[in-house]
Amino acid sequence: MKRKDFIKWTGFAVLSPLAVLQSCKEKDGKAAAAVAETTYTCPMHPQIVQTKMGTCPICGMDLVVFDKNNKEAFLTLSREQQLLANVTVLEIGAGSVDNITRLNGRLVVNPSNTVYVSSRVAGRIESLSVKETGALVQKGQLLYRIYSEQLLALQKEYRLAVAQAKQFPADRRFQEIEAAAKQKLLLYGQTAAQVSQLVSTEQDNPYVYYYAPASGVVAELTVSEGQYVAEGSPILKLEDYGQLWVEADLYPGEASKVNKGQNLQVVIAGNEEEKYSIIVEFIEPALQAGTQLLTVRGTIKNPNRQFQPGMPAQVLLNRGSASGVLQLPLAAVISDGKSAHVWVQSEDEKFEPRDVKIGIENADTVEILEGLDEGEKVVVSGAYLLYSEYILKKGKHPLHS
Repeated sequence: MKRKDFIKWTGFAVLSPLAVLQSCKEKDGKAAAAVAETTYTCPMHPQIVQTKMGTCPICGMDLVVFDKNNKEAFLTLSREQQLLANVTVLEIGAGSVDNITRLNGRLVVNPSNTVYVSSRVAGRIESLSVKETGALVQKGQLLYRIYSEQLLALQKEYRLAVAQAKQFPADRRFQEIEAAAKQKLLLYGQTAAQVSQLVSTEQDNPYVYYYAPASGVVAELTVSEGQYVAEGSPILKLEDYGQLWVEADLYPGEASKVNKGQNLQVVIAGNEEEKYSIIVEFIEPALQAGTQLLTVRGTIKNPNRQFQPGMPAQVLLNRGSASGVLQLPLAAVISDGKSAHVWVQSEDEKFEPRDVKIGIENADTVEILEGLDEGEKVVVSGAYLLYSEYILKKGKHPLHS
């Protein structure tokens, strides 16, 4: 009897470790199978599915785990999660939608209000009243003073002719020489008062003073004090910003919607609350170089110079409106170019994607043609977060399996 018990316990001792080892192998095999079954996808490109971790070959984002067995076509968010994600809903209703196309544009200088100042004489810039660009200049303001050796020679010639004419008043030839010398000074830019002062003081003044022919802002300054310039050399450029051009880019397919003399509204960056009116003055007949765009131009008043050239602007092209249609804020609709969908709150904590067909849209509102009924609750804030959350959890687009 003792012999049988001994054999029994010996066999148990030998087989138990083998059973435990086999059990561990089975568990490890199941765990390995579970790991092998784990799948990963890209949050932005759900068509990318892999069985191992990595990055998206399209956008480079890290892949995330998703449950491919989850077939529920909705999301559940608690009240706290909705507040955290800033998810707000709105009952869709009827209203009017303006069919407005926004043309990208900019403010540019009107070249007809640009004045180029150049030197009438050769000489040395003795002094500049304006020494930097951006300075505001008023009409009649002294701009620069130039020392001219040629003017000095003409003045000496004229004073000598005056003295000779006085000494020989009966000689007509000296009278003609005086008149010719005076005419040279007048043609050189001297005024009649300056010529008379030259005779009365009997002192030469070899400086030419040049005054601003118009008001404006100094856009370019090409000389400095002490610099010698030739006759006709550019000195500075004045630009008047009291009126600016509004230039907008227009696709050829939209050209038929714009006519010369048409009144359009303009929104300028930084002052979006106010709209300004312009009249179309010019439509460029040829496309811009290297583009498929035409240029539309109008003039906007800028009396207080609150606008500067180069500021971006948008020209609103209104092509009519639709009233009594279902409408939603533009942010409520998620469009990927192939389809558009919204998120509908079917229950307090349940949100479902809904395929919709859109119509007229502008920068704020979009018309809903199909897919929704009046009174349904639609997510208007946080819709894209729901879209991203769906992809993360389901690993697929809300509307495309």
